Amino acid sequence: MNALVTGVAGFIGSNLADRLLASGATVIGLDCFTDYYPRWIKERNLSGLRGHPGFSFVESTIAGANLGALLDGVTHVFHLAAQAGVRKSWGRDFQVYTVNNVDATQILLEACCSRPIQRVVYASSSSVYGDHVAIPMREDALPQPVSPYGVTKLAAEQLCYLYHVNHGVPAVALRYFTVYGPRQRPDMGFHRFIRAALRKEPITLYGDGEQTRDFTFVGDAVAATHAAGLQGVPGAVYNIGGGSRVSINHVLDILGRLVGRPVDVRREPAQMGDMRDTYADTSRARRDIGFAPSVSLEQGLDAELRWLSSVPELL
Repeated sequence: MNALVTGVAGFIGSNLADRLLASGATVIGLDCFTDYYPRWIKERNLSGLRGHPGFSFVESTIAGANLGALLDGVTHVFHLAAQAGVRKSWGRDFQVYTVNNVDATQILLEACCSRPIQRVVYASSSSVYGDHVAIPMREDALPQPVSPYGVTKLAAEQLCYLYHVNHGVPAVALRYFTVYGPRQRPDMGFHRFIRAALRKEPITLYGDGEQTRDFTFVGDAVAATHAAGLQGVPGAVYNIGGGSRVSINHVLDILGRLVGRPVDVRREPAQMGDMRDTYADTSRARRDIGFAPSVSLEQGLDAELRWLSSVPELL
């Protein structure tokens, strides 16, 4: 495998590159270091990759990259580059999301046309579903995202499908469900909760805490992404979820046990665009790519806690 990984300096992208290199693949990493969170965190994510004989890095946006040269000899594309974050996607920031999530995906897919690429794996999101889909969520449900971010992820999914149908690009989309674990972005819930707990500070919780999520450990999400590159059916969409529906209040109870004391929770009103519940039906992914999450929520939360404890500059 000769892989191009976009968004390689990010949370999932850097973990994926580690796995691909360990499997014997060569990896070209592409990242433009958007300012959504500090660059030094992303540079730290890359520290184990730089110097590996199978890894090379290009700093560029997708639109600004020489994709013709980058894709020469590439067998697999893993497209994880995106502007993240539900809450920041409103108002005048929306154009940042359309440029980085929709336009960039179209440019990359166009560059993949008429090339002997075996798979293009696109990182989508459970945010595409919205709040009016039966639980557990199935890939054939009608998506009705309730955030601008979700709209852009769904639009890019549709671009993958139309480039498959019209140009034969072997694109596969993965709908990740709330991925967490080591290297998680500092704006994400578990990172914020753990940091506050370790610092003995209050945890800000938006909503009543009874909202539920299908939390997915990053190692399981990465294994599914790798498998989709090898076995995913072109044109298909797959849910990638951790296998259990858990409330945020329950997560905070587990966190309190792990740190050895109850956490101090300060509740704020629910935020626009935050879905009430998510829970993935992963039977299609299990059938086609052998997806089977193996890390329990408590194991994964403990792994993220240990990681964050080991990086004092993040606390």
